[in-house]
Amino acid sequence: MVAIAHTVAFEGVEARPVEVQCSVSPGMPGFGIVGLPDKSVSEARERVRAAFAALSIAMPSRRVTVNMSPANLPKEGSHFDLPIALAVLAALEIVPVEALDGLLSLGELGLDGRLAPVTGALPAAMAAAEADRALMVPRACGGEAAWVGAVPVFAPRTLREAVDHLTDRAPLPRAAPGEAHDREIFDDLSEVKGQERARRAIEIAAAGRHHLLMVGPPGATKTMLARRIPGILPPLTPQEALETSVVHSVAGLLKNGSISREAPFCQPHHTASMAAIVGGGRQAGPGQVSLAHNGVLFMDELPEFERRVIDALREPIETGEIHVSRANAHIRYPARFLLVAAANPCRCGYLADPAQACARAPVCGGDYMARISGPMMDRFDMRMEVPQITLEEIQMPGKGESSAQVGARVAAARVLQNQRFATDPKARVNADASGRLLEEIAPLDAECRDLFSRAAARFGMTPRGYHRILRVARTIADLDASTEIRAPHLAEALSFRLVFGSPD
Repeated sequence: MVAIAHTVAFEGVEARPVEVQCSVSPGMPGFGIVGLPDKSVSEARERVRAAFAALSIAMPSRRVTVNMSPANLPKEGSHFDLPIALAVLAALEIVPVEALDGLLSLGELGLDGRLAPVTGALPAAMAAAEADRALMVPRACGGEAAWVGAVPVFAPRTLREAVDHLTDRAPLPRAAPGEAHDREIFDDLSEVKGQERARRAIEIAAAGRHHLLMVGPPGATKTMLARRIPGILPPLTPQEALETSVVHSVAGLLKNGSISREAPFCQPHHTASMAAIVGGGRQAGPGQVSLAHNGVLFMDELPEFERRVIDALREPIETGEIHVSRANAHIRYPARFLLVAAANPCRCGYLADPAQACARAPVCGGDYMARISGPMMDRFDMRMEVPQITLEEIQMPGKGESSAQVGARVAAARVLQNQRFATDPKARVNADASGRLLEEIAPLDAECRDLFSRAAARFGMTPRGYHRILRVARTIADLDASTEIRAPHLAEALSFRLVFGSPD
């Protein structure tokens, strides 16, 4: 008899259905696993043996063969332990075969039979819903999986509890969703003294998800400003929260079954590798660009990153996703994020400071910023200089606008964009608009066209730069609650394309 248990294999955030087939047949005693398993899956036979011994179940003195179908799909991870154990138990007629027909399971077995948490419970629950099956996961993963809500989720602590549930000796209750995170308390924007233009820039960037590059000397509050962007972003929509949580689930970053509606904020160090930023490694896991999906990716000291790492951001900026290719896998991860980058004007950072000017100025500034390629620089919607704060600004009494005040304007602008793109599946914010859609939402009157023509003739402008300025102008108009783009909106958008006097 062949017993079948159902589980999934992960390809990025996609959960591919897998049948775990078990046959107990006459022959030399042994326990074999086939179907393209990796080492962690092959080792499952030893964990299953030990877990069975803990339940006082003896392995038969016959040949046990486990096949994981489809055989050409790589199987990676310890979450195959539980379905393998259940398939063997069904083949031994300890668990009814029918009980596994409508069940999808995953979990790692300890030597004493306990079930350890695994990654990917959330996308597994979505796969179970598509297949119209119940889901069984370790107790620690139950709250996470239960967020899907479309399928019953059972979360035993041990293999014995799983067996008792499947044999109706002690049915398990359905797992309840974990508690959602409360609104986090971020550093407030009112703590930033001066820098009114930079504060305006991050407000526009947050409202329309426009990529922003800030260039200025050390201590000019570039990092301070960037870290306050999550505090002015609106909460994620349910769809965005689910998309983000699926990525974090695959990466093993969801704790205690809780899902947050806060936009993620990722700040990789400039020594980070290509795999750490865009994804990859031995198991082709998600990188920082995917962990920042629907949130903020802050890259401090941008020119200090490897050039190939910086240029690797060009694909996700344009497409909203990243493809990780390996010899045995081609995986897609979502990567729609707000890129905020900060840089010193040169290696020493004091290019424009007469008191501390570099002896190699202005050559050192040109060489340093040249580490950011022209095509990558062109992908920043907004580029601006952040000047050093003066002593008078630091000692200035009172505070500027709070994050709550700025966040209210950002949220109002996002509402307008949600209404604007309600029927477009590819666009959510102004930064997503392109082609004919951009022409529809950002028409220019005669005065604006004349201003644009004069700016293009004086500074030069690529087609990509033209479209990015239009998107920023549309967002500025939204913040002004204007249905049309006026000349002041376009002029402000044009002013944020300049760095060191270079427009494009």
